[in-house]
Amino acid sequence: MNDAEYMGLALKEAQAARAAGEVPVGAVIVHQGRVVGVGRNAPIAAHDPTAHAEIVALRAAAQTLGNYRLDDCELFVTLEPCAMCSGALLHSRLRRVVFGAHDPKTGAAGSVVDLFGQAQLNHHTQVLGGVRADECGSMLSDFFRSRRDQQRREGQPLRDDALRTPERRFDGLPGYPWSPHYLSDLPSLGGLRLHYLDEGPSDAPRTWLCLHGNPAWSYLYRKMIPVFTEAGDRVVAPDLIGFGKSDKPKKDAFHRFNWHRNVLLEFVDRLDLGNVVLVVQDWGGLLGLTLPMASPGRYAGLLVMNTLLATGGETLSPGFLAWRKMCAEKPLYDVGRLLARGNPHLDAAECEAYNAPFPDAGHRAALRAFPNLVPEHAEDEGAAISREALLFWRERWQGRTLMVVGARDPVLGEPVMQALARNIRGCPPPWLISDAGHFVPERGEQIARAACQHFSNYPVSFNEP
Repeated sequence: MNDAEYMGLALKEAQAARAAGEVPVGAVIVHQGRVVGVGRNAPIAAHDPTAHAEIVALRAAAQTLGNYRLDDCELFVTLEPCAMCSGALLHSRLRRVVFGAHDPKTGAAGSVVDLFGQAQLNHHTQVLGGVRADECGSMLSDFFRSRRDQQRREGQPLRDDALRTPERRFDGLPGYPWSPHYLSDLPSLGGLRLHYLDEGPSDAPRTWLCLHGNPAWSYLYRKMIPVFTEAGDRVVAPDLIGFGKSDKPKKDAFHRFNWHRNVLLEFVDRLDLGNVVLVVQDWGGLLGLTLPMASPGRYAGLLVMNTLLATGGETLSPGFLAWRKMCAEKPLYDVGRLLARGNPHLDAAECEAYNAPFPDAGHRAALRAFPNLVPEHAEDEGAAISREALLFWRERWQGRTLMVVGARDPVLGEPVMQALARNIRGCPPPWLISDAGHFVPERGEQIARAACQHFSNYPVSFNEP
């Protein structure tokens, strides 16, 4: 076999390294025409910073020959050896080193330094570079390009002032099979990673923008999303920063009403959403109901469930004040158990899915902060923009509206929603679901099917089955 053929064996080892998730570098050692050692990069799998392909091959060859001196051996490696590997190759007394691609960043066989060319050393190894260099270099380039693309798709480096829920917490969630999407380059995000679902065709005639509240996340809409996509529509459901799969700032004080609103405005603009039916519940409404007035042409409908516009001009309900007090006194409350109180049909796995984003107190800053962000006085942050929004819904709203109310909600139940309905132009009488609580999207399939009819201009009856 010649040099190119032996390099072909090294390339096979490099391919195996890539398949294992390692940087694709492979090596073989030949003694008098016989392969006596093979190696591929394995620092990640071996938890060993010295497990470069050359070192692995050296160890194998030494064991095969029963000698740490490899005087009459040749090494073929797909990438120019680094300083560590070059030193080991010299110590082994290799007769010859043949490499494929040059390494302009760490190569120690002439690219950055040339350890093999040091006249003071008592052993001199012959070096030949550039054998099948294009193939060796392309494999490395493709690997790093793919890794960069994956990083762009799946996220960005985590900010020092934030946490990111481990992905394993979301493995196997019941009823939540969708692929994640991430953004981190919106101006307001400042590098924080925002997660969202984006299902259905991007050019669908209608888009459902589903905004969750506290302490839920996009999992709340898992029963509605399939109905909307079956109708041929697009569904976009972001996780607010601090919730779900989105990054979680460590400090409670990070969370501000106007900041979260700006993120949502930038998000809608970035995705260039149009013919939107805005779907809101809880904080999804406090924030979401302030969005359409900034770009009315994007919005065609409103599906509103158990929420409010907090303008600072009304007294917060006793139910809300009790909720705020509970959050302050029991900040580690069980999120899944809270959801199950009004939705006894939830099983244990679904309850744990609601808990998944919040493995410890450090991940719960948003849960602690949001109850205190509801504008209570006219001068509170968010109150002025909410008053503008109220005027928009009362006087300028041109789209259709469907209001669904979980009647058992002690915080944002029928009285609050009837008051909101009176301030939404053209809002029909609310549809009351007598046995539903605050998290009414848990009755999602029933609601979604009625909504598809309602927003398709077909008459629909909201009588409970």
